[in-house]
Amino acid sequence: MRTRLLLFLSLLLAIRLQVSGQAVEDIVRKAENQIRGKTSHALIEMTVVTPDYTRTLKMESWWVGTEKALIVIKAPRKEAGNKTLKIKNEIWNYLRNTETIIKIPPSMLMQSWNGSDFTNDDLVRESSLSRDYRMKLLGEEPVNGVLCWKILLTPKPEAPVVWGKLIYWVRQSDVLPARVEYYDERDRLVRHMLFSDYRTLHRRRIPTRWVMYNDRRAGRYTEIRILDIQFDIPIPDRLFSFRELERGG
Repeated sequence: MRTRLLLFLSLLLAIRLQVSGQAVEDIVRKAENQIRGKTSHALIEMTVVTPDYTRTLKMESWWVGTEKALIVIKAPRKEAGNKTLKIKNEIWNYLRNTETIIKIPPSMLMQSWNGSDFTNDDLVRESSLSRDYRMKLLGEEPVNGVLCWKILLTPKPEAPVVWGKLIYWVRQSDVLPARVEYYDERDRLVRHMLFSDYRTLHRRRIPTRWVMYNDRRAGRYTEIRILDIQFDIPIPDRLFSFRELERGG
């Protein structure tokens, strides 16, 4: 009788894990889509904090999926008008003071964007969790008092990503991201991001504060605050052009 009970409980556990494994891709896809949308237009404040200085940028950004992006720095004055443009898998920076356009090679996608703890890839959304990673549910765990699914993401062999793995926490209450940890190929933690200040903007609930902590360099982190954002809106294609890149910002 006891043996049958143990077998029955083991079967139930196996079924639960199997169902969870099938659902985990939907969880990650929904969480990612909630903060990306098909298109989006945002006003953002970014603060870079180091042991030596603190620097704040204000930006306006447009994205179309993972295909197109335009980021325009609005402040401070000395950097206003600098831009980053992405079209498919090509990226350019425009420097207003020298009126020059610099193409960013693919090898620099993981380099710091404008001295921050976010990379070029983070800002222009070249990679996609749901497209570039395999997923496995590790269990359940709270983040800031909210129960989350804890998910392991490992890169697909053909994916153009450098991370050895990610660990991704998604809130069960609203299927929004709570935390991400980024590991290198030697399984060393490089950085981690915490999401907070969940609010509804234009009828969509999102985390409006994203803080990326540098786990290699003590005292360094970068905070993004989303001041306003609209999703799934028409965005004119002319924005994503060299003409727009060189136009006064």
